[in-house]
Amino acid sequence: MDDYPLLNIFLTTMWIFLWILWFMLLFRVFGDLFRDDSVGGWGKAGWCVMLIVLPFLGVFIYLIARGKGMGMREAARVKQADSEFRDYVRDAAGSEAKRSSPTEELARLADLRRDGSITEEEYQRAKALVLE
Repeated sequence: MDDYPLLNIFLTTMWIFLWILWFMLLFRVFGDLFRDDSVGGWGKAGWCVMLIVLPFLGVFIYLIARGKGMGMREAARVKQADSEFRDYVRDAAGSEAKRSSPTEELARLADLRRDGSITEEEYQRAKALVLE
């Protein structure tokens, strides 16, 4: 352990972290480039060549030139995903409420009491919960 001091471990960890950040940024730029409909095929090809040949310069130019739009597209995508999630929850909650109305629930409880599956006391407690 003496041949690899603590500072070198720290610097190696930092460099690994920076490389991971760099690749995440590069993949994010490529993802945004291919999700953006305002750039045509030749424009996307040009950006790809720039990002592959001169990756650092290409990413920085892309962020300067298209960074604001990149943020707006991401915000719109998140807003749409949130809206779809809320619609799903609303539909799921609505269909659950439609499936078992209080009248249907009371009829089901009465059938259970009649069959002997629940006692009179359990029926009264469940009925009170349904009517609340």
